[in-house]
Amino acid sequence: MRGRKPKPTAVKVLEGNPGKRALNGHEPSPRRRLPRCPAYFGLVAKAEWKHVARDLYDAGVLTGIDHAALEGYCLAYERRVRAYRKIQAEGEVTPGGQQSAWLIVFNKADKQVHEWSVEFGMTASSRSRIHVDKPGKEASLAELLFSGVADDE
Repeated sequence: MRGRKPKPTAVKVLEGNPGKRALNGHEPSPRRRLPRCPAYFGLVAKAEWKHVARDLYDAGVLTGIDHAALEGYCLAYERRVRAYRKIQAEGEVTPGGQQSAWLIVFNKADKQVHEWSVEFGMTASSRSRIHVDKPGKEASLAELLFSGVADDE
């Protein structure tokens, strides 16, 4: 597949459909439910899941089928924290003058955390492209998706 990956219709609607292209009125709409934190998580991953899952769910970004993506984010976050702690204890350079393997782990995990964060709209720049209604005026996802969409039948 070439080019940019397509944005979900809900995101296009929240952004105000800046490209003014036709919206996909038949995009799948997963059942809205808050996924459970995996039991196998370590303390750091579990704490991060609890830190972000409810906010993502309340924002309408997280559904039950997104559990694997959120797991990926939390596990990368835990790897990043673990690597950072090792770097703090052992340094960025080995006694032989080589770059610490933990620095490599940290950099890779940090990149993964950033990529997952963008997917969920958890960075300032990814959030800046999304517009939501003011508190008190709640619209259903169906209203957001299909307001102003012509019926193609």
